[in-house]
Amino acid sequence: MLARIELEQMEFHAFHGVYPEEKAHGGKFSVDVSFDYDASNAIESDALQDALDYSIVFDLVKSEMAIPSDLIEHVAGRIVRSIRTRFPSLSNLNVRLCKLNPPVGGNLKGICVELKA
Repeated sequence: MLARIELEQMEFHAFHGVYPEEKAHGGKFSVDVSFDYDASNAIESDALQDALDYSIVFDLVKSEMAIPSDLIEHVAGRIVRSIRTRFPSLSNLNVRLCKLNPPVGGNLKGICVELKA
């Protein structure tokens, strides 16, 4: 049986961006990750070893967010590759990465990129 896992609004302070102030001071980012996996064994056993440990997914995202990049597309792509490498059997993997309060010269809650892998 397929289960849909969603890690929502993981927040990070990171140093992604092309402007000097973004590189020096960083900013707030939000990441959502969702995917499907076969949870049949976990449903029956109630044992973590039979489930997909989503704390590992969080740690993978956290590690990639710690590496400064110019573009959020690049960071999102690294997150996808990292999760796919660790959990190749996942399906319908989506990563949404948002830069909150980006420096665009106006009032904007965030700018986001979503990758569907």
